[in-house]
Amino acid sequence: MTHVVITGTGLYTPEHAIDNASLVTAFNAWVDSQNAQYADAIARGEREPLSHSSSEFIEKASGIKSRYVLDASGILDPARMRPKLPQRSNDEPSIQCGMATQAARQALAAANVDAADIELVIVACSNLERAYPAVAVEVQQALGTSGYGFDMNVACSSATFALETAANAIASGSVKRALIVNPEICSAHLNFTDRDSHFIFGDACTAMVLESSDCAVADEQYEILGTRLVTKFSNAIRNNAGFLNRVTDSDPLALDKLFVQEGRRVFREVCPMVAQLISSHLASLELSGSDLKRMWLHQANQHMNDLIARKVLGVEPSEAQAPIILDRYANTSSAGSIIAFHLHREQLESGDIGVICSFGAGYSAGSVVVRRQ
Repeated sequence: MTHVVITGTGLYTPEHAIDNASLVTAFNAWVDSQNAQYADAIARGEREPLSHSSSEFIEKASGIKSRYVLDASGILDPARMRPKLPQRSNDEPSIQCGMATQAARQALAAANVDAADIELVIVACSNLERAYPAVAVEVQQALGTSGYGFDMNVACSSATFALETAANAIASGSVKRALIVNPEICSAHLNFTDRDSHFIFGDACTAMVLESSDCAVADEQYEILGTRLVTKFSNAIRNNAGFLNRVTDSDPLALDKLFVQEGRRVFREVCPMVAQLISSHLASLELSGSDLKRMWLHQANQHMNDLIARKVLGVEPSEAQAPIILDRYANTSSAGSIIAFHLHREQLESGDIGVICSFGAGYSAGSVVVRRQ
């Protein structure tokens, strides 16, 4: 039987960081300008005045204190309120390819694997910067990997769905080694003028090398004991941007073309779904929550993570059991749980078991149980 192991991870972090105070200052300046522009309509009762945001509100609602972004100047400009990224020519590497190759090279170095030995590249993320050609094929060329590559999108669960796909390819014998990259430019689809969500997302890219255990040479290896995925359709998290916008004559700048969610509904519906997924997955492997040394959960909201971990573990989770990185990275969609795995596994010993878990739009959720070799 072929055993699949994770042998290397990598992380690309943008150089620009925005703390809550700076984000709130820009947002409140925009609010003031809007209220001044529509002062007469507000006075007549035809329009509700917009409310200020605050650092205290953001941290209480989410646990987020800061976030990394590809561009801070455009986001912090009250006259723009969105990142400003220059368009690249067709002959230049795409933005996501650049992010992906930086994270991938770290993962390859950690795994002690040459790029040419990779036979499968999967670019898995919430938003791809173009329809085609696949960013994965561009990454394949930039790194010099062999085999083939493709893109996939299951929103915030893209990384765990890609983990199962790559692990199955290795277990079946079709490839020996695979590379997964998750280049998330979440700031580009966030409405920075929406008080309820303007603070949620940040940008980052993660990478993972998966190998058949019989060819892995890395000092640090995590065997994938099992994967389990689940999807359930919901409109509670949605983004209506797409190639049909131009033929349906819809406004490409309309608010529904950006990230939209019903936060309370998501919390109410997703938390029990994810806790049940992990618990049932563990049971199928003859394990329980008490066997888990670590839970690398999707980094969307600290309250969600605390509740899910508490339901699975049966006790109040410690920072070591369910590490949080969203305080400084914010929600980086599919990259979040992998960032947690990348940064918080140093104290695990041989035989220790953990779970990488994602959840998000779809709804989609993925559970990947691993054991330190």
